[in-house]
Amino acid sequence: MFGRGTGAGVDSGAEASGRSGAPGRGATTVARVRTVLSQVIWLLFLVAALFLAVGALLVALDANQGNDLVTFVLEGADRVDLGIFSRDNGVKQFSGADADTKNALFNWGLGAAAWLFVGRILDRVIRP
Repeated sequence: MFGRGTGAGVDSGAEASGRSGAPGRGATTVARVRTVLSQVIWLLFLVAALFLAVGALLVALDANQGNDLVTFVLEGADRVDLGIFSRDNGVKQFSGADADTKNALFNWGLGAAAWLFVGRILDRVIRP
């Protein structure tokens, strides 16, 4: 009646099989994989940023570096700073009183912001 002349009450092949233009199982699976992948990547980048931020806070508070947890966080922050945001040779180096604290707060803070920024960009690119 309103179709392509196939007759009233007769469904076309795509509509009869349940594929009326909606994405199939393959597309749904790909979208799910992309969503999970983007969440995992965002989580990894968030953890890297947290290591840097908490490490900078521990340096600023002059935490006991003999403590295993403090050592773990500071070593993790040293690993994820990628050398670019290093306390010892970072983007900006301070000198004088409290130089170590200023270096950690500035460089690791900048590094944490960079990890969050890049992580959010990748999350948006990968997510369907």
